[in-house]
Amino acid sequence: MSEAPSSAPPKPILPQGRWADLGVRTLSAALLIPAVLLDVWQGGIWFEIFMAFFGVLIAHEWSSIVHNRNSAQFALHAAGAIVAAFLPKEIGVLPTFGVVLMLTAIGIFAASLREGEKTVWTYAGIPYVAFPVLSLVLLRHNQAWGVHAILWLLLVVWATDTFAYFTGRAVGGPKLAPRFSPSKTWAGLLGGMAGAAAASAIYAQALLIAVIPLALVAAVLAVSAQLGDIFESALKRHFGVKDSGNLIPGHGGVMDRVDGMIFASCAAALIGFVREPGTLAQGLLLW
Repeated sequence: MSEAPSSAPPKPILPQGRWADLGVRTLSAALLIPAVLLDVWQGGIWFEIFMAFFGVLIAHEWSSIVHNRNSAQFALHAAGAIVAAFLPKEIGVLPTFGVVLMLTAIGIFAASLREGEKTVWTYAGIPYVAFPVLSLVLLRHNQAWGVHAILWLLLVVWATDTFAYFTGRAVGGPKLAPRFSPSKTWAGLLGGMAGAAAASAIYAQALLIAVIPLALVAAVLAVSAQLGDIFESALKRHFGVKDSGNLIPGHGGVMDRVDGMIFASCAAALIGFVREPGTLAQGLLLW
């Protein structure tokens, strides 16, 4: 005897295609942006605490993926974030940099004693965690221009992500790094650069500072942000994970949301340091 056809309603079809993750991106941005802007505006110890917390979350995700949740490696990575957040004001930039390098050396030695595969990922975690924290803290420390430097950088990275996302999906075309990040295209990169330059121009015009040089810097940082995205995609592909974590269920981890900022913040701080070592924010913004 054959079974009667089921009367249950069909399961809803999940969104597919080019725009399937748009809702996730929008919601995660709506959750993160207000908290980030509040801490940037407050500055001081509140910004340092926020950056330390941000770094510890990245340390947890990195050590979970690369070091199989090894507690010693997590402690070393988290220490790198905390040192980068709190020590620059107390002991200076170069000594803080030295402490981060010391922690990196200890982490490399500890990793070398453990069995298992050794790759570049095994040794890159502490700088990956600490340097963006250090970069953002140093940029924010400048009393006159620190808040503007961070807001400008956030605007540039968000514009890069937004314009790269929409341009890449609307135009398509040749892939940027198909081996590591199949969804990224050259069109998306160019769109991200154009969006970053335009956002920078608007912000610079509002501050009455040089527009064109800063727009060119923004385009360079857009490239670094895309490289950060590709770097994290390569990491996840190597270790066979879809998301860096599950802090917000269904939305991925912290690294998934800030991979571009990690590289862009280091590039921004380096530009500021080369131009004005004592006042990174001014070196970044004033041309």
